[in-house]
Amino acid sequence: MATFSQKPADVVKKWVLIDAEGLVVGRLATVIANHLRGKHKPTFTPHVDDGDNVVVINADKVVVTGKKETNKKFMTYSGWKGGEKFTSVEQVRARQPERLITHAVRGMVPKNRLGRVLMTKLKVYKGEKHPHAAQQPAALEPAK
Repeated sequence: MATFSQKPADVVKKWVLIDAEGLVVGRLATVIANHLRGKHKPTFTPHVDDGDNVVVINADKVVVTGKKETNKKFMTYSGWKGGEKFTSVEQVRARQPERLITHAVRGMVPKNRLGRVLMTKLKVYKGEKHPHAAQQPAALEPAK
């Protein structure tokens, strides 16, 4: 019996809507990454973009556990001496709450061309509104 391999032409893509209100960032990110990758489908093939487009709303109401709100730091580096900048989850949430989710999901997708393509299919919005109503995304309720 031969191993099934999905062809890129045979991929059926859907749109999924996730309300992030009250959900923990890491648990939400695993659900999003699996849907972007297509691991929830029986036709999953590792080297093919078989996943769905994911729309996340209410990114500003996502929850972090423990003391991560103040103690966890995100580091960026300019390349120059002393060019390190540290920001806390609290500061990121105040400026761009979408980054909390995209940063967590980016760490869970492959670090190659396929991963970069998958990240273009993730749409994160801080409020209730999103411009993807025409795609009729199906609501997905991940476990809390």
